[in-house]
Amino acid sequence: MKVSALQQARYSYNPKLPLILREDISKIRPVLGQKTQSVSDQEKLQKLFPNTYGLPKVSFEKGDKKDAGKKMNVGVILSGGQAPGGHNVISGLYDALKKANPESQLYGFIGGPSGILEDKYIIMTDELIDEYRNTGGIDIIGSGRTKLESQDQFAVCTEVCHKHNINAIVIIGGDDSNTNAAVLAEYFRAKGESICVVGCPKTIDGDLKNESIEASFGFDTATKTYSELIGNIERDANSARKYWHFIRLMGRSASHIALECALQTQPNICLIGEEVEAKNQSIEDITNYIADIVAKRAENGNNFGVILVPEGLVEFVPSLKMLIREINDLLASVEKEFNAIDSIKEKISFVEQKLSKQSRSVFDSLPDEIKGQLLADRDAHGNVQVSKIETEKLLIQTVEKRLKEMKAAGTYKGKFSTQNHFFGYEGRCAFPSNFDADYCYSLGYNAVLLLEANLTGYLSSVTQLSKPADQWQAGGIPITMMMNLEQRHGELKPVIRKALVELDGEPFKYFASHRDEWAVGTCFTFPGAIQYYGPAEVCDQSTMTLKLEHKN
Repeated sequence: MKVSALQQARYSYNPKLPLILREDISKIRPVLGQKTQSVSDQEKLQKLFPNTYGLPKVSFEKGDKKDAGKKMNVGVILSGGQAPGGHNVISGLYDALKKANPESQLYGFIGGPSGILEDKYIIMTDELIDEYRNTGGIDIIGSGRTKLESQDQFAVCTEVCHKHNINAIVIIGGDDSNTNAAVLAEYFRAKGESICVVGCPKTIDGDLKNESIEASFGFDTATKTYSELIGNIERDANSARKYWHFIRLMGRSASHIALECALQTQPNICLIGEEVEAKNQSIEDITNYIADIVAKRAENGNNFGVILVPEGLVEFVPSLKMLIREINDLLASVEKEFNAIDSIKEKISFVEQKLSKQSRSVFDSLPDEIKGQLLADRDAHGNVQVSKIETEKLLIQTVEKRLKEMKAAGTYKGKFSTQNHFFGYEGRCAFPSNFDADYCYSLGYNAVLLLEANLTGYLSSVTQLSKPADQWQAGGIPITMMMNLEQRHGELKPVIRKALVELDGEPFKYFASHRDEWAVGTCFTFPGAIQYYGPAEVCDQSTMTLKLEHKN
């Protein structure tokens, strides 16, 4: 396979580990901390997870440990969407397994969770791993969105593990995937199986986090990639001086990506979904906010600018959130009848007739294009696929209409020409930044220590991430600690609670204190491309979010 010069150079990059993980792996032992509880619904979740609820946090220290160097067969599964650094998690897993015992084997199940259900796998080798070190994507074994959630599926997993003498499974995924890992761990324990299940936190959205999971891997690389593109557009906007660029960014359930990119690039406007919801803002409120800034900049002769829009904005607008919830519940109850309708116009009419008066009013106010996107194919949970709703185009239409009204009233005299963009897939498989290369390798390496100690139902945790890698702390937290109950397909299900942007957190407060200046002035910053070689302060830096959260 022909590779680029950069890819060839990245193969030889040696990821940095926390000091404790640099010790002889046979001399690193777990230390159990205090017992934990879930973020809410404690009694109900304890009943659902009687064997794995309330486990203690874990850290590691130097010292002798039981069963050091035992042979292990481990299965690894990549689950969900792509995120930069996945290959390094697997590399870390592989290297730690082989250092603990060269006879240990790593089974890579192909195509995500369906790989273990269909018993499709490859056994990792030095040659294979070396082809993927420090590279983007997760194509070494591929990923998938099959859910491991039924008793029949768990029975198949057990059978496959027995067939290959697999002692442990590592699931690399986001909140849903690691929820599945927790349920699988509970199933094994309930059945008296000794198979250990450990998760690794993956999602570029940044919404899988708490005090022990300071960042999900891939967030750093993705936001730096998007910020480079946004900076390029800002430079173009400031050069051409004739377009307003509306840029929608990935991040359905939280606005972490939009906020981090705003901190890095200082656009004129960045909408934060969590703030929109907290202030009970409508599309009209958002439209007026944008139009007022457009008008103020026009007064200074600046008929251009950059606006960042989080992908999931529509689910934070209270009236639209209520509409989406009602549509989700409605289509779940009339699925067959709805799917039998071919014409999108007929589908729109069908839904309109069944909505409540309030939701119908909101639905009727939307362009037909957006209505169709709200009724498109559902996701795996039966919900609207928010990524298919072109919110940036909706806002362009509503702002354009408002500016025409303002022009007629004599309160706006500028020109409003627009360009729209969606940055999503561009960031999911980029070459991982040094931060993500180091962090992901540490997560995988650390996971082996959890497996050796038979700490099932845990997430690999590496903290103190705003500091240099040698000061990072390694350990693990019970997955149930991050859980609550949520409505899925009309039923309450245990899931990891998504971490939203905290409006009283330092990253948002910094943004809020500067946005008025950024709005009217042209304060763009241009991060440029990710750097891999050079001074550590340039190449190894973490996100602005981490720096502000930890005041570094």
